[in-house]
Amino acid sequence: MSLHQRQQQQLPKPLADPYPLSPRPPSSSSFSFFLPSRTPLPLLALLALLLLVGVLLPWPLFSPSSLLGPAAGNPNPPLSRWRDYTLADAAAAVARNGTLILCAPRPPGPRHQALVVAEDYATLYAVNERWPGHAVLVPPAPDSQSAHKFGSQGFFNFTSRRPRHLLQILELGYSVMYNDVDMVWLADPFRYLEGNHDVYFTDDMAAVKPLNHPHDLPPPGKKGRTYICSCMIFLRPTEGAKKVMNKWIEELREQPWSKKTKSNDQPAFNWALNKTASQVDLYLLPQAAFPSGGLYFKNETWVKETKGMHVIIHNNYITGFEKKIKRFRDFGLWFVDKHSEESPLGRL
Repeated sequence: MSLHQRQQQQLPKPLADPYPLSPRPPSSSSFSFFLPSRTPLPLLALLALLLLVGVLLPWPLFSPSSLLGPAAGNPNPPLSRWRDYTLADAAAAVARNGTLILCAPRPPGPRHQALVVAEDYATLYAVNERWPGHAVLVPPAPDSQSAHKFGSQGFFNFTSRRPRHLLQILELGYSVMYNDVDMVWLADPFRYLEGNHDVYFTDDMAAVKPLNHPHDLPPPGKKGRTYICSCMIFLRPTEGAKKVMNKWIEELREQPWSKKTKSNDQPAFNWALNKTASQVDLYLLPQAAFPSGGLYFKNETWVKETKGMHVIIHNNYITGFEKKIKRFRDFGLWFVDKHSEESPLGRL
């Protein structure tokens, strides 16, 4: 969920419960793509369209037109109809093989169908006007806007909604892959989801691991917890995965943002993993396929040694919208300019 500079709402007075199931979203032009499961990705083109509007996405890979009802084929359906279009309705319409992808790069071609989880009505209507049936808003909608940078309270509140939405999808019975928007897909990641584990994740450390490293949760670091990235997660709709999400929500309540810590949701996710590890089936994805930005962009030797193994590249270890885009361009990973015409949404 982050280019670390996202247009978000000016937060009103604190709610009695700062993390309701569908908390007030602090984003002005933010959305998430739910993509159904296994899909061959001529990959990648994509991420910026949404980055340009400060978004979050996922994308469904099969055409659910028939499931969306008669209005789905109408190029100008009444905008008001989308107010009652629920996450459950949308998930049922776009999921394939019981799987959704939340917040991945935008679809690489018009044959791929996407469901956008809008964070405001402007986005909801804009997407559904161009692509009827492919956006849903989980209320309440934001009523004001402002920019929130990485480390701010607004950014914390925005990312802290993540486990709530993921839990809701699990409760609906779907597997879900979550990706931050500052990632680029170079190959199909689903073939790496071996076995039937509850939760799959990546290590955010830049230290090089052996190619055959263990897939268990790594040992805690200096702060007493692991340094797993909360930016790329795959969950199956199991009691174990739900336990982790509930614990993540609990940890966020116990570790709220403060001017001193300027935290985000990732430490709470790590505490949740560490505290449930003995009760949940966890799986660490291979580093060579899913490297952190601190490794991929800063260790040229490692990149050459693992050439051809990279699947999803995370552009982290750097903050700032423009800086992230520049680094993608510098490394030949910025595909948006060339492929924007492949999306039904164009350049929004």
